[in-house]
Amino acid sequence: ADMNRKHGPITAGLLLLCLLVPLSAGAAEVDADAKVDAKVEAKAEPAYTSRGADTCIKCHDEDSKFPVLSIFKTKHAQQADKRTPFATLQCEACHGPGAEHAQEVPEGQKQAPIIAFGAHSRVPVEKQNQICLGCHANQSRIAWPGSTHGGNQVACVSCHAIHATHDAVQTTAEQPDICFDCHKRQRAEFDKPSTHPVRFGQMACNSCHEVHGAIAAKLLIKPTLNETCYSCHAEKRGPFLWEHAPVAENCSNCHTPHGSIHPTLLVKRAPLLCQECHSQIGHPSVARTGAGLPDGNPSAFLLSGACLNCHSQVHGSNHPSGVKLMR
Repeated sequence: ADMNRKHGPITAGLLLLCLLVPLSAGAAEVDADAKVDAKVEAKAEPAYTSRGADTCIKCHDEDSKFPVLSIFKTKHAQQADKRTPFATLQCEACHGPGAEHAQEVPEGQKQAPIIAFGAHSRVPVEKQNQICLGCHANQSRIAWPGSTHGGNQVACVSCHAIHATHDAVQTTAEQPDICFDCHKRQRAEFDKPSTHPVRFGQMACNSCHEVHGAIAAKLLIKPTLNETCYSCHAEKRGPFLWEHAPVAENCSNCHTPHGSIHPTLLVKRAPLLCQECHSQIGHPSVARTGAGLPDGNPSAFLLSGACLNCHSQVHGSNHPSGVKLMR
């Protein structure tokens, strides 16, 4: 009993020390983990270059695989315009922090990755486009995410040349060739005898289509096909005293928009086109057969302009006697 009373404080002290040592060790481990996490977080936060575009052009000159000097002749590189990338982070405003990418690496090794654009890029198309839309999400492109092009993962750079001095898609005469890279059927249709003057540089695809997104079918610039056609063909708009029902309904009932082997972009030649709706015994509109023209009817009625020889106001008439669209 005396021995226990003598060594009691020592035993209690040892017990307390044994309890405190694991606690202090655990606290040290927590501090060490926190420092490691801080280092990892700091390392994960990419850094920007100190000299911006000056750093980039040391490698990306005219002799490099990806030359960029031509961007200085574009609107993107106007430093005095606060809306442009070069008014802020220059190249890195679009390509992201590039300090690690700009570091020298031993021969045979690749540079650290950076945000790249185009078919060669590993960056998802959606992310590429988000960078562009960060500046260009104005009223004309607000519908892009739900549009046909947006839904099919078409990248902005598939159509637009960002670093080039001349962006062909913004030129009326050159734009169709960019669109035809994907729309090959339309390219063939525009080589037919009767077309809109697209191949002559007088119209472009965006004369009728809002390529960045629209509420209308086929990305039309107007809510309906007829309203789109009336943008140029205002004389067909009406209203007319005597209307031709298919005309008011849909222009494509009689016309095909991109190209036709028949005159005036017709889907068929008259009288075959007219006979899809009109047929009357004893009238020249009786369908042709292998026996030739109907007996007793002069061939002139079905030659040349066919039905239009008499019914010349096929889109509608305002003449008091124009009920048959003849005047």
